[in-house]
Amino acid sequence: MTGPIRVLVVDDDRGARALHAGFVSDTPGFVVVATAGTGEAALEHSRSGVDLILLDMRLPGISGIEVLHRLRTLGDDGPDVLVISSSQDQTTVRQALAARVVGYLVKPFTQAALSERLERYAADRERIVSGDRDALLAQGEIDRLLSTGTIRTAPVAASGSHRGEGRMTGGGDHAGLPKGLAAPTLAQVVAALDPVVALTGAEVAAACGISRATANRYLTHLVDTGVIHLSHRYGKRGRPQVLYRLAPSPER
Repeated sequence: MTGPIRVLVVDDDRGARALHAGFVSDTPGFVVVATAGTGEAALEHSRSGVDLILLDMRLPGISGIEVLHRLRTLGDDGPDVLVISSSQDQTTVRQALAARVVGYLVKPFTQAALSERLERYAADRERIVSGDRDALLAQGEIDRLLSTGTIRTAPVAASGSHRGEGRMTGGGDHAGLPKGLAAPTLAQVVAALDPVVALTGAEVAAACGISRATANRYLTHLVDTGVIHLSHRYGKRGRPQVLYRLAPSPER
């Protein structure tokens, strides 16, 4: 295959569409050909040479699930779909999996998280196009997707302290960290965060004395494991800022 992978971004929130389209455009090998805010618009654009759709489940009019069902009537001629949704209930996830999506990314997410999914998709796309779509979702991936309703949270410092001096999930055990992440740096990033005041990735990087790219890798891991919360700050111009804060401990 030649040329960039053509992407349609579908979300009912204008700010989210702009943010996610920017994330896609920053990923080498991908180009945003259109954005849509409704299920009807998504179906219309899907007929215009789209390779991959980033599809929200909560759409006005035709729902994301209905969009999936209609796309699958096209068979292998239809575009692939990566679900991007805040819906974490097992019914929605099961319905999406039944439509043979290539992934399910829970919102909000970081740029690094989406880029990783897109790069994985690009690497596997030859196999997808050849018809072996089901191979992308191995049993472990299915089990993980079906358990997205469970979010792990981490205790933070005792009452009276706002800084992340408490234990990480599992009582401070950093075993099993993804490749490229180190426990001391992870603890440093957590200590720089606060459960009340949200920080940008650049502010976390500066506080820890590490690069922005390195900080993003650790922040993405912490978001995925439920240790921190992610939100967006929308300004009048430019791309919205991504903000991070510690998740409150269960007892609080």
